[in-house]
Amino acid sequence: MKSASSDPRRMALHRRRKVINVLALTLALSAMAFGLFWLTWILVETVRLGFGGLALSVFTESTPPPQAEVGGLANAIVGSLIMVSLATLLGTPIGVMAGIFLAEYGKGTWLGNVTGFINDILLSAPSIVIGLFIYAAVVATTKSFSGYAGVLALALIVIPVVVRTTENMLSLIPNALREAAYALGTPKWKVISSVTLKAARAGVVTGVLLALARVAGETAPLLFTALSNQFFTTSLDSPMASLPVTIFKFAMSPYENWQKLAWAGVFLITLGVLALNILARVLFRQKH
Repeated sequence: MKSASSDPRRMALHRRRKVINVLALTLALSAMAFGLFWLTWILVETVRLGFGGLALSVFTESTPPPQAEVGGLANAIVGSLIMVSLATLLGTPIGVMAGIFLAEYGKGTWLGNVTGFINDILLSAPSIVIGLFIYAAVVATTKSFSGYAGVLALALIVIPVVVRTTENMLSLIPNALREAAYALGTPKWKVISSVTLKAARAGVVTGVLLALARVAGETAPLLFTALSNQFFTTSLDSPMASLPVTIFKFAMSPYENWQKLAWAGVFLITLGVLALNILARVLFRQKH
């Protein structure tokens, strides 16, 4: 009698679970389809409008005046490459060393906890806040916008990403590898450099590439630091053009030639960020 009376309740519970499962799956798929719809639309419009604006002059000529018949984005492309490259070179060693400290030395210590907490704040901080900080600390002090200020702002965005990725990748390395190296009398610094860091190399490189992809499209920090420059320059002592800021400025203008160049810049920067993300995933997949 007990089992007979429990069967209807069990069947009702089973049907209820199936309904909830179908509902949750439907909502999840709907949310995914909603996001993919807008992403696909953005990519299609970027390719349609951006690819049509590509020409040799985009890579060989500087930004033009309004309603000019010729012009390109050479100064903005070079400026972005310089600042992003230098920011990555500056932020990567700091981020890797900080990540090694958190994973190998700072676990459970007050310094490690404070460092991790500050890194989490920097990781989630809006980029415009970082731009304002560098503006107050560097630009307002020197009374001049410069490429150096832009590099510092972008480096502050690179560092927390590399720190978090390095710490996570090193934490995934089995302790058995460390213990085997210690058993052979290997000092800790040698274990870190030759065993754990080498084993986590693909993950660390992936973090660097993701950080590079993130800063490549940052606009707000550069508006407050490097500002912009309509002329071709490689000097970091003066305001320097960058692709995101140029896109922002040209896209907001009423001039057709500027809008066309803005879409070409959007296509180039989207293609570059997509390539970096694909490369990062390929490296991570090869390792694991």
